[in-house]
Amino acid sequence: MRKIVKVRNLEIGQGIPKICVPLVSKTDEEIIQDANNLKNFKLDLVEWRVDYYENVENLNKVKNILKVLRSILDDLPILFTFRSKREGGEKEIFLEYYKKLNKEIIETKMVDLIDVELLVGDEVVKDISKFAHINNVKTVISNHEFYNTPEKNEIISRLCKMQDLGADLPKIAVMPQNSKDVITLLTATEEMVREYSKTPIITMAMGKLGLVSRLTGEIFGSSLTFGSIKVASAPGQIRVEELQKILNIIH
Repeated sequence: MRKIVKVRNLEIGQGIPKICVPLVSKTDEEIIQDANNLKNFKLDLVEWRVDYYENVENLNKVKNILKVLRSILDDLPILFTFRSKREGGEKEIFLEYYKKLNKEIIETKMVDLIDVELLVGDEVVKDISKFAHINNVKTVISNHEFYNTPEKNEIISRLCKMQDLGADLPKIAVMPQNSKDVITLLTATEEMVREYSKTPIITMAMGKLGLVSRLTGEIFGSSLTFGSIKVASAPGQIRVEELQKILNIIH
């Protein structure tokens, strides 16, 4: 039986997929305003996409605004993510700063989960993941294909590798070119969950074609889905109110 990932009062890996809303604001003022607005919606966790933050390369400012965020969001879990430009993010930073940023944020213990990109390299992934676990922070090891959909066995192989590197939640997002690609992603998800997974997993096909994959996680095995409130952080996200209704109908 796969383990459940528990962060605060949230259990990821059973029942209706949990809803995560990305916070993609650029300034301190916008972050505070948008974080306060999140309290008006039903969601399960918040992803702070720090690559959007205009002061992301000033570690003290990142920590200061995180402290405010933690206060506003109260007991809502926070996933901390720097998404690199090559994987659909807003900017690139040097690898050394990527490691320093993630480790120092982990050390604050103000976040509950941290996203580590698979492509930064096995040793870096293992190092950050181990450091996170020492500090009781869960890891999402992620991979994003913005131009294609790998074959089923390749998707499964990457998710298994993420598990081996210490992921509490392996995550892959692909870009379908046709409906067959969506079926490939869903088939890989079902097989991964049935045959190989030791943890909950997160999968999705992006864009309009892939929308169905964001809604049917309870059927095929993806344990978390992303919805938007103001601005989507990836192609194919729908508004959280609609997402909630559809997930409940499918359930």
